[in-house]
Amino acid sequence: MEALVGVLVFVVVLLASIALHEVGHMVPAKRFGVRVSQYMVGFGPTLWSRTRGETEYGLKAIPLGGYVRLIGMYPPDEAVGARAPRTWAQRLAADARAASAEEIRPGEDHRAFYRLSTPKKLVVMLGGPVMNLFIAAVLVVVAYVGIGVPTLVPTLSSVSECVVPADAPADRGCTADDPQAPGAAAGLRPGDTVVSYDGRPVESWEQLTGLIRGSGGEAVPVVVERDGDRVELSVTPVVAERPVTADDGSVVTDDDGAVVTRPVGFLGVTPSEEVQRQSVGSALAFTAARTWDTVSVVGTLPGRVVDLVRTTVTGGERDDTSIVGIVGVGRFAGEIASLETQTLAVRAAGLLSTLAMLNLALFVFNLIPLPPLDGGHVAAALWEGARRQVARVRGGERPRPFDTARLVPLAYSVFVVLGAVGLLLVYADIVNPVTIL
Repeated sequence: MEALVGVLVFVVVLLASIALHEVGHMVPAKRFGVRVSQYMVGFGPTLWSRTRGETEYGLKAIPLGGYVRLIGMYPPDEAVGARAPRTWAQRLAADARAASAEEIRPGEDHRAFYRLSTPKKLVVMLGGPVMNLFIAAVLVVVAYVGIGVPTLVPTLSSVSECVVPADAPADRGCTADDPQAPGAAAGLRPGDTVVSYDGRPVESWEQLTGLIRGSGGEAVPVVVERDGDRVELSVTPVVAERPVTADDGSVVTDDDGAVVTRPVGFLGVTPSEEVQRQSVGSALAFTAARTWDTVSVVGTLPGRVVDLVRTTVTGGERDDTSIVGIVGVGRFAGEIASLETQTLAVRAAGLLSTLAMLNLALFVFNLIPLPPLDGGHVAAALWEGARRQVARVRGGERPRPFDTARLVPLAYSVFVVLGAVGLLLVYADIVNPVTIL
């Protein structure tokens, strides 16, 4: 039941994200005087629609996107000085210009999209992706500031009795040959909260870990809070070989697969986990970092698609760096919602964070400078604006509008490729899914 609720929440937020994305296009377009004839959420057959003013609002059967129809997206033949088409690509462009011209009512040519200035075109086309970025930031703030995230704190959940060799199995217990762990030898107990270490106030587990690792072999004073009282102790961390971990927490291995270790101070204590609310600044910083991570993923998308094809064809296991589609993200939402080891608040925060990442993906992906994505329209507007600025600087005639209809064959090709990748993702996410738990 919890998994079903998670999936339903995912679907609702996905539809809301699509709807608000299109609002991001529609509102500035109407503000600039462009007639918006349709506002639709979804593709395919229309399930419901209603006309308000000059715009038809509706829902369609396939909730995998949406669109707003702006009249005059392509300049007519006379505006670009088009010649008779001779190739199939030119015929496609001519058909697109003709269809666009048919939408312009008599006397409303000034309300066509192609008539907008470059800055206004950019505002209209960037409005959708920026809306997804805004949604992501709001969801992260709600999750991090309103609910909080699980955070390691310097309250000890356990104290090791011995120092286990770094290459020992994870479930290996203590033996008679193992030396006593320095934390236990110093009298540390589960439930102690480390207040200061070597005279320095301790505010986080990460800070305490750094202090312990850097004090191997030295006797240092430690103050802990135990049952409401302050207790002063002295500990001497041993120098032990411990695995090197990467930024994502994974263990680093060498070319032969052996775990890489290094000598560090070791105390033999583990932290507790608490749900702590974060600051707005840290939530926005997290959003910015994840946005850049998403840009990096999109930048390597062709290679990741090739890897996905390889694992799908060979039946290999997909790792946690594999790209996923809508089905995969929906599965993540269900897994998070059904995680019984976490509280409802933690699951809600995790679900909101996942939905935020989905909106970040929509933000970055839509900015790829290829039609029919928003980034393709942005690139065309920038090119048109650049041509006008060059002509102005040189004192020449104002150039004709850029014939964006010439990009229609490219848009069709990109659409086919994206559709194929989308179907591949749906298949892979069903038969060979990526799990996060």
